[in-house]
Amino acid sequence: MAEETGLELYARTARRSAALVIRDYSTSFGLASRLLTPEVRWQIGAIYGVVRLADEVVDGPAEAAGVPVDERRTMLDALEREVEASLERRFSTNLLVHAFQDAASVAAFGPELTRPFFASMRRDLDPVDLTDEAELDAYVYGSAEVVGLMCLAAFLADAPPPADVRERLDEGARALGSAFQRVNFVRDLAADADGLGRRYLPQLDPAHPTEEAKHAVLDRIDADLATAEATLPLLPRDARRAVGAAHGLFAALSRRLRTTPADRLRRERVRVPGPEKLRILAAAAVR
Repeated sequence: MAEETGLELYARTARRSAALVIRDYSTSFGLASRLLTPEVRWQIGAIYGVVRLADEVVDGPAEAAGVPVDERRTMLDALEREVEASLERRFSTNLLVHAFQDAASVAAFGPELTRPFFASMRRDLDPVDLTDEAELDAYVYGSAEVVGLMCLAAFLADAPPPADVRERLDEGARALGSAFQRVNFVRDLAADADGLGRRYLPQLDPAHPTEEAKHAVLDRIDADLATAEATLPLLPRDARRAVGAAHGLFAALSRRLRTTPADRLRRERVRVPGPEKLRILAAAAVR
């Protein structure tokens, strides 16, 4: 066996660092990613790692530590510059960024997806009050849909499909990212409004949520989930299982939000119980 080079050791350590982030931060995505082959799993972990890092700069530990918003803006700008520079030089002193650029190189994506993502993250540094659907759609594209496109690029890196199939898969990836983000907006309605001063959903007033407005948002979510589900058979087998598991978890969450009275969204964060999560994951694994 050939001796591992310094760069190979560094890359392996970077990938393991990213794997720790997805394991510790997300039960749902962490479990779903285990249905992927190791060759694809590390790429998804690397993508998640930088996405999570940016989010933590915006309003996670950086805010909790008392870092002023102007400094967090500077930190986010620096992170974006480091990501773009790493895509060119193929190296970063930030282990999560190094793993990310490795994944981006294999999956063949670049600033066309990272720039919209950082633009949406930067939007969160100021008070958010999205007043119309066009603003919401633009924010969701950058914060979630491009992440879906990054993951899709990783799934297809070894076997690029014909152009017409790729177009349908792009649509499915964007729809699933949109559904994930909008579900989180509904279940985090109170925390976003009271804790962060944000209103993402123009039609759903955090102070006075109504059943009609809640169901209107969920109708859009379920339409996105249906669009994504229709493209699942076009994915490679292991990706089909993992994406199907994530889809199933958020579909279950959407159903629970349907049956949760709108006024309770002000008081509690709806979750899918652990046993139900395991059933959904098991069903996806044997699908």
